[in-house]
Amino acid sequence: MPDRETMPSAPAPEVSERAAALPQDALRIASGYAFTGPALHLGALLWDGQCLPDAQIRVPLAMLNRHGLVAGATGTGKTKTLQLIAEQLSAQGVPVFLADIKGDLSGIAAPGRQDARVEGRAADVHQRWTATGFPAEYYALGGIGRGIPVRATVTGFGPVLLAKVLRLNRTQEQSLALIFHYADSKGLELIDLKDLRAVVTFLTSDEGRPELKTIGGLSAATAGVILRSLTAFETQGASDFFGEPEFDTGELLRTAEDGRGVVSVLELSAVQDRPQLFSTFLMWLLADLFHDLPELGDVDKPRLVFFLDEAHLLFDDASEAFLESITQTVRLIRSKGVGVFFVTQTPKDVPADVLAQLGNRVQHALRAFTPDDQKSLNATVKTFPKSPYDLEEVLTNLGTGEAVVTVLSEKGAPTPVAATRLRAPESLMGPLGQDALERAVAESALYERYAQAVDRESAYERLERGRGAKGPDEMRDAAPREPREPREPQEEERPSAVEQVVGSGVFQSLARSVGTQIGREITRSLFGTARRSGRRRR
Repeated sequence: MPDRETMPSAPAPEVSERAAALPQDALRIASGYAFTGPALHLGALLWDGQCLPDAQIRVPLAMLNRHGLVAGATGTGKTKTLQLIAEQLSAQGVPVFLADIKGDLSGIAAPGRQDARVEGRAADVHQRWTATGFPAEYYALGGIGRGIPVRATVTGFGPVLLAKVLRLNRTQEQSLALIFHYADSKGLELIDLKDLRAVVTFLTSDEGRPELKTIGGLSAATAGVILRSLTAFETQGASDFFGEPEFDTGELLRTAEDGRGVVSVLELSAVQDRPQLFSTFLMWLLADLFHDLPELGDVDKPRLVFFLDEAHLLFDDASEAFLESITQTVRLIRSKGVGVFFVTQTPKDVPADVLAQLGNRVQHALRAFTPDDQKSLNATVKTFPKSPYDLEEVLTNLGTGEAVVTVLSEKGAPTPVAATRLRAPESLMGPLGQDALERAVAESALYERYAQAVDRESAYERLERGRGAKGPDEMRDAAPREPREPREPQEEERPSAVEQVVGSGVFQSLARSVGTQIGREITRSLFGTARRSGRRRR
């Protein structure tokens, strides 16, 4: 594909000679998008009701790790915009992650179909449209749906994200973190939800209740709330998402043999009725990447661009700690070469601290049918730089596949606001056929690695064995283990069976040092996610 516009070898054009005949304001806008380095082509400028194909609207490739927002009312073309950007990133050798909420992004692997609408759009914006498929991998949360199963261990997921899914308040979230600390300290591996439930059940039992007093700030009542929330969560079918083999997020960073970036499509249509779960799982993927990737600083192109669809679900009923963690992750992950795009209906769905970090904006049409709609429209207009457009009027009159755009220039400054008619994606605009999708999943090199769930011995099994142990030796084999290798005690030093299960000595100083311990957790991982052993270097 050496002749494609999106490949780095193609020089970025300056404003064309014909563009010099544009109206002065339109020419000034077009000049703001005449970059010299590799860039993605979004479309052509709309001015005074006309599409001006000589005024091309583009975004510098090097600025796509500065994050972005794709917003607009339902049916205005946000999904096609994601597809358009993902295609060009892949062509530039940049891997992409797409959350496929509605199930219609799977077609990115197949060439598109040329019809009158595609031909008309290509002619409008001077696009050399060629039907093209792009390398893709298909995933599904816990294997629910068609895709390679994506699972996380409970330990890997961490207490902050799990508290969000369980809808715990701040106090309960802190208590959950202490329970995780207990399990970590005792070597009780939390692989799936039954492991966590077993630990909480143990701590609320007659045998384990004394430990509640030593952990620091965890009451039996709070432990009971967590246990009930966890049980309700399991009854919703969430057990499928937690377990092993845990997904290595390094898989999202791959390129194909021809150098194009792999587009990772996570199918979420089968779990649409559990939005809080899938939105938080998306944040786990991002947090895990943040945790492992090395610092890169400024780069010529992103290492990965990550699209978080239905982004408002991340922030609904979120605790202060969760919001702070998202803000820090978005702020810091840029230097690791990862760009994050939030996809939602209006900018007000995204907290101000996060919105302030989104330098690239593609705003599709908004509707103003109600007073609340009008407030949202007014708020959206205020988030854009000053421009010669009447943005309230423009945003309510944009057609499908049109948007108001402002991005960061190669110097990092905002470009002029540009109403834009967007290009047409070159891959299939719709779902891949079921047979083709299932074949792509089955033939993937990753399928064998992740398809079969594994349920090895972990906290649940060890506590169950400990409960039925008859003597000190059996109890010792089943008891929670220290994560480090302590000195083997002499025979006369061996603790009693009960001491080996609850290990009270480990917690003698925990109450006074809990703040320090939790601080270490946050330093290690903003979301409390845990590093896994045996993961591949990236």
